[in-house]
Amino acid sequence: MKLYELLRDIDYMLINGDVNNDITSICYDSRKVKKDSIFICINGNRVNGHEFISEAIRNGAIAIVVEEEISIKNEDIALIKVKSAKLALASMANLFYKESSKEVDLVGVTGTNGKTTVIHYIKDILEAYGKSTGIIGTLGYELKDKKISIEKINPTTPEALELQAIFREFINKGAKNVVMEVTSSALLKHRVDYCDFNVGVFTNLSQDHLEEHGTMENYKNEKIKLFHKCKLGIINLDDKIAGEIIEKTNCEILTYGIKNESDIRATEIRYKNDSVMFKVNFKDVSEEIQVNIPGKFTVYNVLATIGACYGLGIDINEILKLISNIKHVPGRIEMVKNNSNKNIIVDYAHTPDALEKLLMMARDITEGKVITVFGCGGDRDKTKRKIMGMAAGILSDYCIITSDNPRTEDPIRIIEDIEDGMEIIDSKYEKIADRKKAIEKALKILNNDDLLIIAGKGHEDYQIIGNTRIHFDDREIVKELLG
Repeated sequence: MKLYELLRDIDYMLINGDVNNDITSICYDSRKVKKDSIFICINGNRVNGHEFISEAIRNGAIAIVVEEEISIKNEDIALIKVKSAKLALASMANLFYKESSKEVDLVGVTGTNGKTTVIHYIKDILEAYGKSTGIIGTLGYELKDKKISIEKINPTTPEALELQAIFREFINKGAKNVVMEVTSSALLKHRVDYCDFNVGVFTNLSQDHLEEHGTMENYKNEKIKLFHKCKLGIINLDDKIAGEIIEKTNCEILTYGIKNESDIRATEIRYKNDSVMFKVNFKDVSEEIQVNIPGKFTVYNVLATIGACYGLGIDINEILKLISNIKHVPGRIEMVKNNSNKNIIVDYAHTPDALEKLLMMARDITEGKVITVFGCGGDRDKTKRKIMGMAAGILSDYCIITSDNPRTEDPIRIIEDIEDGMEIIDSKYEKIADRKKAIEKALKILNNDDLLIIAGKGHEDYQIIGNTRIHFDDREIVKELLG
């Protein structure tokens, strides 16, 4: 593709060279540059791409995109200055992969909690309906029975270059729909700019990621951006910012909820320890369904799924027939099967709101005591630690505070931050920094009628200590300890 074609949607200044060269690939990692590549200098948290221009040119780059004042003596190299390299990356990736998001029905799911679960539920319904569906999110990139070649780099929403490449690969392998998690960070950093979303879904908003956004107001505003990018918004009307989303965006809106009078509403809800039953009310349809996953948040996630599938043109009666195809998502309210018949749930809950809802569900389904093992991640929002300590202390009969992913922070200091919240409400707890030993202690005091909640890591099969990632899976540890 000609360089000038890639620059079509960008405001830029040509400092050096010309824009008539043929570009064979786009890179923002100088190590991946090949002959006739364009290298985009991204300023990251740890690395400044401008420092790797010489390496990129040695590796074959013939065009460089910069934000800073840079000069290059080689007149054969096109030097292009832009205001935002991230925005330029999104625009050029979109054009390089031939605006691939326009060739599929694209659904984006945003919110603090529930994103991973909802994208999997939507996929389950769409596949049961016979539509080949790719998903992009925390658990990776999936297209049924197909191997995806794109390497997973970012935890949830890929960088724009990888994202557009995944869209194209999905399409080439037969996908008709793509369902993806859209994080606040991705919206802030232009990863999903130029994506043509058919449907956007909002699950909820609670405290998280303040280390990146600074304030809840900033965090909220990033979430709202998705609904400027989609044709139809599926909005949780029970959430406190639902009205603001509806007021500030121009897309068509379909609401769902339990408490408030919404377009898709759940009534007559009955909770059991392994399932939930409720009536779905939409226009002239009122149908009872059962989902074999417990909890109030399951109701919300299913309602969001129904809204998204309806927004893609599936008849409501067909959707309700296919609800039975919804499956458990790894690491989300996952019961750990064991020969000791112990009641153990592993869950990804790592925000105050998610932990509170998880433990409220645990109280509803447990005859005995609720024992909770949890921690908080290092190098992340410190203000939520005390709140999570209070939530766990109030809703658990006994807590063991342990390490999550401490990263570069001292695990003991993180635990002490959590302990500040536990002490306020005078809860029963102990501190064991070694996560395996914490789980072992919890299993020793767990009686047959009790329920053990191991929260924070869910599907993760690693622990990050310092800058080192070691293998660690809560589910494997439980099975190993129980023999």
